Amino acid sequence: MEDVYNLIQQRNSYETFPFLPIHASNFSLSNLADALQTRCEALEKQYYLEQQQLLVQAHQIEEAAQDHGGGNNNKNEPSTATRLRVEVAQLHSGLKEKKMKELHSTAAMKARKELDLLKEEKSAQETIISSLKMEIERSNEITTHLQSELENAKSLTRLSEKQFDGLKNAIRQLQEENEEKTKLNERLVENAVAEKEKMAEQFNSMNDMVEKLQKEINMLRSYNTKSDKGWFRLPNSKENKKSSTAAEGLPDDTITQERKWGAFGAVLPSKPLYTIKAHREDASCVVYDGTNLNLVATASSDATVRVWDTSNGQLQATFSGGGSLPMTGVDMAGGLVTACGADKTCRVWQYKTKRLIHQLAGHSQKITCVKLFPGEKNVVTGSADRSIRIWDISRHIYTQTTTFRHSSTANCSDICVETQAVVTGHIDGGVCFWDVRSGDRVLDIPSLHDGGVTSVQWKPGSSHQVLTCGRDSTLKIIDVRTQSNMQTFQNSALRILSNNARCSFSPDAAGKYVACGGGDYGDVFVFDALTTALKKQLSSAHQSGVVGLAWGKGGTNGQQIATVDKSGVLVLWA
Repeated sequence: MEDVYNLIQQRNSYETFPFLPIHASNFSLSNLADALQTRCEALEKQYYLEQQQLLVQAHQIEEAAQDHGGGNNNKNEPSTATRLRVEVAQLHSGLKEKKMKELHSTAAMKARKELDLLKEEKSAQETIISSLKMEIERSNEITTHLQSELENAKSLTRLSEKQFDGLKNAIRQLQEENEEKTKLNERLVENAVAEKEKMAEQFNSMNDMVEKLQKEINMLRSYNTKSDKGWFRLPNSKENKKSSTAAEGLPDDTITQERKWGAFGAVLPSKPLYTIKAHREDASCVVYDGTNLNLVATASSDATVRVWDTSNGQLQATFSGGGSLPMTGVDMAGGLVTACGADKTCRVWQYKTKRLIHQLAGHSQKITCVKLFPGEKNVVTGSADRSIRIWDISRHIYTQTTTFRHSSTANCSDICVETQAVVTGHIDGGVCFWDVRSGDRVLDIPSLHDGGVTSVQWKPGSSHQVLTCGRDSTLKIIDVRTQSNMQTFQNSALRILSNNARCSFSPDAAGKYVACGGGDYGDVFVFDALTTALKKQLSSAHQSGVVGLAWGKGGTNGQQIATVDKSGVLVLWA
């Protein structure tokens, strides 16, 4: 505001300076006009005095004439009066001529003209002066207004400075409080971490104790069974079994019908039972039905999901994704089939009615993996938008309940049956563990594999061991409690060439074996989970690389292992 006031004063000085000569000339002209006016008034006074003198003289002449007339004859009276009148008339005319001469003289005319010009200039200057006075008044008003605004601005500035000082003090106090709270939070976090570590140690010791007690219980049950049957009277040959069966009056073929495949643990694959051209394009995933063990589902880049009967290799149902984009993942349990694809959507069908009941939309990029929770009321999906989402599908209208964020895309996921914890494998080679109830990331194991993790699976009956498969062509079993690698499986002929490549534990309670498919020649590899030794390498069933493998518990027909390859071929192994 002070700069504006200075500029206005400077402008006033610039605009006033040109009018100083005008003021001086106006003053001189006013003095000249006053002198001429004084001279004119003197002349008029002189004229008036001379007129008075003439009148006095005329009066005196008339009186003299009258006096003279009384003494003279009446004959001379008219001539004397006439003469006097003529003289008076002459004097009047002479005076008028003299006056006219003076008025019409060159100096008088010039002075009058100059007087008129001066009057005109004076009026013009008075007009200019009045306009300048008005301009000055307006400038003064503007200056006064600006000065008032300047004072207001100064008062506001002082108020702002006071408020700023108050804010600085408040911020300083908040910073001090924040530092105190941060220190307190750090102490609380340290205490919480210490408590968690302590609880984890206690939990691990309790798990070890539970496993030890479980082994003792199983051993006691086996001793009890042996004592009930009699140790020396156990049937050790087919003849004893036949004789016992004949003694009970049962037919011989009942022996083969009594076996239930799912209850007797894992059966190693030996040869292809059915080889099926499942899809016209490359397959991406295969999974057994978690409820009906005689069904297996496959997904493919032809945007379809197909369900097969493992007992005869026949197609039971086909579900379409509603477009031409590839299906990238599938899961099946409890009469529901769910699949995800590159169209950013996860679909849920009812197997019995073949109807689409949910279409889960919310991811901004393609969905890479999908898994049904135990009980089939929730679904977990992973996407290339670096989010993992939990969906509630227990009602007619689905809801998204939880969203996990990660810096890398999740290629695969699995759910622990005991704890409902979610494990995800990521393209950066790390594995993450998520608590669904709290919505927190509870554990992160980075750089477990080079090139990305393609498969994760909880060990059956265990809540602390996970099987992983990576693009570095290795399989690993990690212990969640110690965050360490327990076993590593690899073979010179085993190559993992796809982000969809899956591996699996055997379905027995101990998880005795692990299996995976080769991505180049289509071989299937089965390793011993304890010794990491290669138990079997099955070849010649696939003509292209295997991208998906599932190992189920086996239904009434005992079929347990299914694989799919890049050419869309499904192999059910015997």
